[in-house]
Amino acid sequence: MKKIMIINGVNLNMLGIREKNIYGAMDYSKMCDYIREKCKDKQVELEFYQSNCEGQLVDCLHKCYFDKFDGIVINPGAYTHYSYALFDAIKAIAPLKVVEVHISDINTRESFRHISVTAPACVAQVVGKGIDGYVEAVDILNK
Repeated sequence: MKKIMIINGVNLNMLGIREKNIYGAMDYSKMCDYIREKCKDKQVELEFYQSNCEGQLVDCLHKCYFDKFDGIVINPGAYTHYSYALFDAIKAIAPLKVVEVHISDINTRESFRHISVTAPACVAQVVGKGIDGYVEAVDILNK
């Protein structure tokens, strides 16, 4: 059974409250439950972590390496577009595979969102598939 960490960054704790037209009405806790339910037959053990603090996200990435996780799904939130600290942390934990996921399609939103500085450190990126994007990311890691 593969052990996969799902890391959610800045403002993801506000799901169900912020911009429902973009992120949907499901709150963070229900999203985690939904992902667990969708992945229950995939032979994966999922853990979830959320922080609004960049350094705590870096610490979580490092901990996943030392705790011998098999893969990481990360939604860095706005840190996607400028956090070279997260990019470096993802590179540092190679060969641990990381898939970046975004609920919305960052490529069709404001121009500053089109650039992901973290994606080049990841093995794949899933965008614009809503909460189901997390399930697709788990499938990528579970191959």
